[in-house]
Amino acid sequence: MREAFIVDAVRTPSGRGKPGGALSGIHPVDLHAHVLRALVDRSGIDAAELDDVISGAVGQVGEQSGNTARWAVLAAGFPESVPAVTIDRQCGSSQQALHFAAQGIQSGAYDLVIASGVESMSRVPIGSQTAGADPFGSGVAERYPGGLVPQGVSAELIAARWTLSRESLDAFAAESHARASAATRNGRFAREIVAVSTSERTVDRDETIREGTTIEGLAALRPAFAQESWTARFPQIDWSITAGNSSPLSDGASAVLLASEDAVERLGLTARARVHSVAVAGDDPVTMLMGILPATRKVLDRAGLSIDDIDAFEVNEAFAPVVLAWLAETGADPALVNVNGGATAIGHPLGASGGRLMATLLNVLEQRGGRFGLQTMCEAGGLANATIIERLEN
Repeated sequence: MREAFIVDAVRTPSGRGKPGGALSGIHPVDLHAHVLRALVDRSGIDAAELDDVISGAVGQVGEQSGNTARWAVLAAGFPESVPAVTIDRQCGSSQQALHFAAQGIQSGAYDLVIASGVESMSRVPIGSQTAGADPFGSGVAERYPGGLVPQGVSAELIAARWTLSRESLDAFAAESHARASAATRNGRFAREIVAVSTSERTVDRDETIREGTTIEGLAALRPAFAQESWTARFPQIDWSITAGNSSPLSDGASAVLLASEDAVERLGLTARARVHSVAVAGDDPVTMLMGILPATRKVLDRAGLSIDDIDAFEVNEAFAPVVLAWLAETGADPALVNVNGGATAIGHPLGASGGRLMATLLNVLEQRGGRFGLQTMCEAGGLANATIIERLEN
């Protein structure tokens, strides 16, 4: 089987995903096009060489509808001959895009491909694609007669099951902001972030990071999901998920360039890593956020590695208890997980987050001299992707 190599990975800064956020004035197609152009310019390739652009987006409605990836390719100025497709595996959409891109190279269908993603949560609010509609149908309702729950309630169920206190969740969130703040100050995001210029300013750092965040400050926030309908159904929950120990609504885009060995040699590229192993897993759609456990086990088994062989982890911080429960079950070293902070601070622009995590993971491995990195992300519906990459010495 052929190898799939990662040549480069870029992302925009994360903007607050609300009106008035730093990136809220930019159409998602244009935001996406920005990272596509930056990736091609940095690598020095001719965009006409691309076999495909595979992109993730969750809210595929309104300004992100109609195969938004195709419009981003055209907005980026790529030749009309470059194809593009938009996929949806919820929060893991751009991570899945990378899996499809790598698999295409490994199979011989591709030589050069971009995996990317975008989400403008300020312009296409979360839930827009299902507003006023029943996305489940009668079969799902019959299988789960108690009914499915919002992701925030799922996070509460996880906190209750793993006996995670409100203080531990807030401490985790404060640490995420502290790590991300330090990474920003020390320039550790410089290689992955491509600045975005608007008519008002140049955005070159994540707007969602709050330096100086404290446990005491987070403790003052009210639980976000303690509505009467849920408290009556789940009396075992202490209700501790807040806006502070969850990922913020965010705008952003990301892109990763992958190539075959032949393309690397023919185009004079430098491969920074190889895609070692990939996996996807399904799990309980009620406590939907813990698919990262079977996904992690599956990808490690597939790679022939143990948790102790991994030098850096990126585990998406959709909600603090997801990562804390994953740590409790895997035994991973917390010092190696989300070294430069996670989505609690950096943000979670849904369709773009998989590519964002990959850009960060690649840079962390290079900054620390690590060999293997593992990325995993929970996804709505009880799904999760996991990816292991191997850094290459150049």
